[in-house]
Amino acid sequence: MFEMPSGAEIQSIISILKGGAGYFVPEIYLSALFMVLILLDLITGKKNRGLLATATIAGLLGSVYFIFKQQTMPEVQFFFGMYALDRFGIFFKYFFVVSGVLAVLTTVIDEQLKKHESGMGEYYALLVAMVVGMMMMASSTDLLMMFLSMELVSLSAYALTGYLKREPRSSEAALKYLVYGAVSSGMLLYGFSLLYGMTAETNLTRISMVLAAHGYDPLAMILAVLLIMAGLGYKMGAVPFHFWSPDVYEGAPTPVTAYLSVASKAAGFAMLMRFFFVAVPHGFDMYVSPLHIDWLSILILVSAASMIYGNVVAIWQKNVKRLLAYSSIAHAGYLLLGIITMDQLGTQAVLVYLAAYLLMNYGAFYVVILIANHTGSENLDDYKGLGKRMPLLGAALTVFLISLVGLPPTFGFIGKLMIFSALLAKGSLFMWLALIGILTSVISLYYYMLIPLNMYLRESNTPEEGVIATGMGAKIVTASLMILTLWFGLFFQPIANYARYSTSIFGAFLN
Repeated sequence: MFEMPSGAEIQSIISILKGGAGYFVPEIYLSALFMVLILLDLITGKKNRGLLATATIAGLLGSVYFIFKQQTMPEVQFFFGMYALDRFGIFFKYFFVVSGVLAVLTTVIDEQLKKHESGMGEYYALLVAMVVGMMMMASSTDLLMMFLSMELVSLSAYALTGYLKREPRSSEAALKYLVYGAVSSGMLLYGFSLLYGMTAETNLTRISMVLAAHGYDPLAMILAVLLIMAGLGYKMGAVPFHFWSPDVYEGAPTPVTAYLSVASKAAGFAMLMRFFFVAVPHGFDMYVSPLHIDWLSILILVSAASMIYGNVVAIWQKNVKRLLAYSSIAHAGYLLLGIITMDQLGTQAVLVYLAAYLLMNYGAFYVVILIANHTGSENLDDYKGLGKRMPLLGAALTVFLISLVGLPPTFGFIGKLMIFSALLAKGSLFMWLALIGILTSVISLYYYMLIPLNMYLRESNTPEEGVIATGMGAKIVTASLMILTLWFGLFFQPIANYARYSTSIFGAFLN
């Protein structure tokens, strides 16, 4: 029979929650910003969109102060062990705030969204809600909190994808995203329930302890891992959980596409690393018994399939956003290579690669938006001759694409170099994976370079001549992203050191 808690027990719970709230300040601050933006939209209406964008950027940058303050706090788990304050979570908090700022900057220049009559306050509020949800995804240490934070991100993403209500392809993208998202959420929750059934625990560390102490049924474990991998693979856009990516990326507003391809993917990887490194046992049992298939074996197959499929199918794409969608699938495969190594060099490489991906992918989408504003098209053929008419944008886009391929002297080269180095350091068993990664990178060189080829070596079909003007603000953002992509390709050590520091919390769980 249910018994009401005593007054002392209630006071104890309240004191625990109050103590945890002190470690939860950035999330509380951003939740308040979410409400402020909605109120600001109600007060100003559609007359002052610039104020909403400025308030969002200022609010997001203001959260950096509270995140920085957390670096001096002890690493703890709070809210009954459901949430963690640690250096790994702090790295991703910085990452998601920068992603949110770049999402606002890309929104400001997008002509499609400028035509949207009302509700931009809600749009910016949903961006902030996604930032909060992704922070929680990276810091959750409990199955329930992981699921709730993932749903917060997903529900906000569904709304943002279909934000252009009068665009049929945007509505179609939102519906497909919702259907796939609902199925993947159900699979994730089913996998979590199986894991809870085996351990009677929801905290990741305690799950690991119970499995190590009492063992587990291999068939039940592999089923749970497959279902959980399906739910997280959907967030990462990895094969075979990628089916939503091309249509959603093409149909969503371009700033939302950039946001999903970078921030949402990074949140999925943060959750994947925390869950698989801490909660479930690992080892290559697939070579011992077919019933002892390890999650690493699954990730190897998913990684190889993502690199091959994403790069090969991208060759035939004529829409630039769709091309970048398939390349995003391939990049999920490259990132998984670093996780597969199960050592600190590999996990460090994943964080460095994500930082590089943030700059080069946002930079590419930013230029795509600026070009679409002037050409009204995202078709590859309409890029012909634009290198002469938009010299800065052409040069910047070429740099971003070279970085996405992984060529020096760009930041993308450093990320891939670190991942392949971590693989090769593990011995001949992983050499074939590194070979697949290198060969598929060569394939990506072909379709990425089709864009500069059209921009510089092919003449436009239209007789228009002269340089196309872009705003000073757009030029500054484009040049800044291009310079940073090149700068960190040469001086990457500070980010590499911080990434190593951020992943050191997994030292006890890695080989």
